[in-house]
Amino acid sequence: MKSFVMKQIGESGFMEKPVPEAGPNDAIIRTTRALVCTSDIHTLHGAIGERHNLTLGHEAVGVIHQLGSEVRGFEIGQRVAVNAITPCFQCDNCQRGYTSQCQQMLGGWKFANVKDGSLAEFFHVNNAQANLTPIPDSIPDEIAVYTADMMSTGFMGAEHAAIPLGGTVAIFAQGPVGLMATVGARLQGAGLIIAVESMPERQRLSKEFGADIVLDHTQTDVIAEIRRLTGQGVDSAIECLGAQATFEACIRATRPGGTISVIGYFGHGDSVEIPRLDWGVGMGDKVIRTGLCPGGRERMTRLLRLLETKRVDPSPLTTHTFSFHEVDQAVELMRTKEQGIIKPLIVFE
Repeated sequence: MKSFVMKQIGESGFMEKPVPEAGPNDAIIRTTRALVCTSDIHTLHGAIGERHNLTLGHEAVGVIHQLGSEVRGFEIGQRVAVNAITPCFQCDNCQRGYTSQCQQMLGGWKFANVKDGSLAEFFHVNNAQANLTPIPDSIPDEIAVYTADMMSTGFMGAEHAAIPLGGTVAIFAQGPVGLMATVGARLQGAGLIIAVESMPERQRLSKEFGADIVLDHTQTDVIAEIRRLTGQGVDSAIECLGAQATFEACIRATRPGGTISVIGYFGHGDSVEIPRLDWGVGMGDKVIRTGLCPGGRERMTRLLRLLETKRVDPSPLTTHTFSFHEVDQAVELMRTKEQGIIKPLIVFE
């Protein structure tokens, strides 16, 4: 089969690999649609260390090609979605309720981290009984694929933010995850959603997805404006970029007793600093919550239900479409962020 791999830090390309085999509890999926994530770009450029000939990708849907002997309730040829996070659901961390930290920190993140990812014609799914999710007939693959990461992560940002019903929230950065966090904040019942974004098309989509106010940090003192709009600051802030500046802004924008939810990928540097005074010198009753998107069939079933009932339509995120043989072009665009790209859809059929 053809795979798109990280050959080494900074170098990627196509490679022929054997079609993987399913163990007793596993499944092999024939990929039909996939997305390229900025996380793939971080990985390719060394954010998690050296990898050699590792297949990239963690956002994909497809049809079951092979099932392990112990997997029940599924059949060959069935359309399924698989979350970017595939926990074992058996280890201590999973049983403690931290499935994305399966076995060790970030251990639920297996695709394109500790095993080959899904930017290939076939991909392997561990613990398939718990990690495969049937796709309802009414949902096309190019929409269902958004449940794998963008919806799950963005919504987690809103869930972890502890937004009070009718409360105020500021969401910093309106890339694909930030836009889904905006949708999540709306679904959680936020009374005022303030998005922070400078790119015009992302500002437009932010409004479309539920932001009441969009602030441009290149034109406005965002913290001063948030405090003007809310008094002491927002109840909740969501960091969706993975940068020191946006993390600090979240601390400063949040009122005492509020929650800062971090879902950005901090791909560079050795540490992240907290602004001391805006943190209340450690005593400001501000909660900082981090997370990696939850995986598993139950989570994915809920996300697919939101698509099925038209509560969410992530399709405007797809700004570009490529065949699998053109995925190198999609990866390069995600690196440069040129041509107004938000998410590139990869078509395998």
